[in-house]
Amino acid sequence: MYYDIIESPIGPILLAGDEKGLKHLNFLKGKKRIEIPSDWIEDKEFFSEAARQLEAYFSGGLESFDLKLSPEGTDFQKSVWKALCEIPYGETRTYKEIAVSIGKQKAYRAVGLANNRNPIAIIIPCHRVIGSNGKLTGYASGLDIKEFLLKLEENNLK
Repeated sequence: MYYDIIESPIGPILLAGDEKGLKHLNFLKGKKRIEIPSDWIEDKEFFSEAARQLEAYFSGGLESFDLKLSPEGTDFQKSVWKALCEIPYGETRTYKEIAVSIGKQKAYRAVGLANNRNPIAIIIPCHRVIGSNGKLTGYASGLDIKEFLLKLEENNLK
């Protein structure tokens, strides 16, 4: 597994993956930190396109990513993550709306758990999922990061 750490407006971000695609995008600040295993190999060049696209996203010049992804999870989690990728830039959906979109209308709590286990934050936009009451709820890396990402997208649509 290869990795790189890039800087962003919300702090350092860990990218990790292999020839199959990007497997992890984790914030190195906040609640959901990841330890870098000793057998991972640092390789900035391997992630140069991902870094370029993330920089463009943070500067308001990119609304959708075009990267090879290879998240690891259950079939249910992968169906949720796929649905998240269909939420347009600058928009939000509720957990219940995601559950309905994958044909599991009563599974909104399971959708929340799958959202929490999303290994590729930002690119699989779990930050775009909010509570039924319209409030920001749970974000594994902290609500401050979720709020930052939503405001970034909202401001770039204006």
